[in-house]
Order: sequence, then C-alpha cells, then structure tokens
Amino acid sequence: MSYNLLKGKRGIIFGALDENSIAWKTAEKVHEEGGTFVLTNAPIAMRMGSIKNLAEKTGSEIIPADATKVEDLENLVEKAMEILGGKIDFVLHSIGMSVNVRKGNHYTDMNYDFTTKGWDVSAVSFHKTMQVLYKKDAMNEWGSIVALSYMAAQRVFPDYNDMADNKAYLESIARSFGYFFGKDKKVRVNTISQSPTPTTAGQGVKGFDGFIAFAEKMSPLGNATAQECAEYTLTLFSDLTKKVTLQNLYHDGGFSNTGVSQEVMEAFTKDEE
Repeated sequence: MSYNLLKGKRGIIFGALDENSIAWKTAEKVHEEGGTFVLTNAPIAMRMGSIKNLAEKTGSEIIPADATKVEDLENLVEKAMEILGGKIDFVLHSIGMSVNVRKGNHYTDMNYDFTTKGWDVSAVSFHKTMQVLYKKDAMNEWGSIVALSYMAAQRVFPDYNDMADNKAYLESIARSFGYFFGKDKKVRVNTISQSPTPTTAGQGVKGFDGFIAFAEKMSPLGNATAQECAEYTLTLFSDLTKKVTLQNLYHDGGFSNTGVSQEVMEAFTKDEE
C-alpha cells in the first residue's frame, strides 16, 4: 500500500549491498512512496553486492563513493543534485564495519589500526557526509538525515566488540551535528536503534543467532525486521515528523524497555528444575 509520502522528494541512500540490507529495503520503499534517489556504496562493496539490480528496479543511478574520503563525498553530493535536479530532502547512512570483529580480535586485545579504520567507516563518515551537505548547502529545509544504530551503544553485548563504541560515537555525532543542522538549515538528524537484524553486516558478529533468539524472546512485540525498519525510516523522511530531531529512536519491539520477559524467566527456571 502506498501513501505517496515522499512524492517529489530527492535523496541519497548509502550502503545497499543486497536484498537483506536495510538500505536496500528502504530504497524499495522510498521508490514505492514516490521518492527519487541516487544509490551509493564503496567500490569494494559494489563488487561484492548486487546494487545494479536495485538501481534498475528503482530507476536510480549509482555513484560510487568511499564515505571516509571527503573528495568522494563532495563528488557524490554534487552529482546527486545534478542527476536529481535540485537539493536533497533525505539521506540514509547505513554503513558500519569493524575489522577487529572480522579478524576475530577480542575487545581486550584490539589492533588499534583496525579500530581507527572501523570508527572512520562507521561513525566519522557520518560527520564527513553531513559536513559536505552542510557546507554545500545541499539540503532542502525540513530535510531529514537518518543513520542506523544498535543498542550496544548504551549497553554491553560482549561480542559486539568495538562496533559498540562506533555506534555510541555515531549517535553522538547525530546529536552534535544535528543541533547545527537544525539551527542553521532546518534539517533534522536522527538515528534509529534497530533490533538485531540478519543482514550481511549483522551476521559477522559472533553468536549472532543467539542474539536474535534472545531479543525475540525479550521483546513484547518481537524483533523488528529489516522491512519494518525501512518503513519506520520512511516516516522520518516524510513531512509527518518535521519536529523530530537529535533523537536516537528505538525500533526494537520494546526490547530496550524490557527488564526481563516471561519467556526468558521460564527458560531459566526450566534449567533449575
């Protein structure tokens, strides 16, 4: 069902890798709701993924960009405005990476070069993206910028490793830059703290299936899917959320406010019996 929520709106979507990714599903939903956009990803991710199929399906152009390089981002923003025929209304930052997780380094035994690379890709790239948009005055008033986060930014999930730090940093950048973007240009900036989701990035985390099963049992509404996250993101791109900014919004079936659930209690009392 389409509500035409994004009719006439233009945007940039980062990080669509394959059908499982939240950015991919968001792009499909935006297209359904009448929005137009350019897709962007790092050249290496483009070789791994199937972004060309998404571009064809949604009538979108792809502009390769390494989000850690300011000159790539400047080129991306200029070309996007050219292709779309005007300023930008929405941006989705859906990028995250930890080399320490990939290489199996424990949190207490990190390679700090990997750490630096991880926070550059996962968090500082969000600052760089916003700084380019801000300096080029590329956003329309009441535009919306969204980045994807996870609750490990607030609480300990042992195997989430240094990605937890990256997400905490990402959320802080959203607030700090969001203040200036709001004051100076009437643009809103938020993060969505999503349930654990079986995307390519998510599945790289050790013990991930356990994570998902636990969160499912803890959340009164169950885990939010990638598709549902795309739908939620859409509401933040729409004009219906004009005064929502500087927020980290939990989209997790109620997990973040649940101390313990009946199902989890039962699992433990069974063990005792």
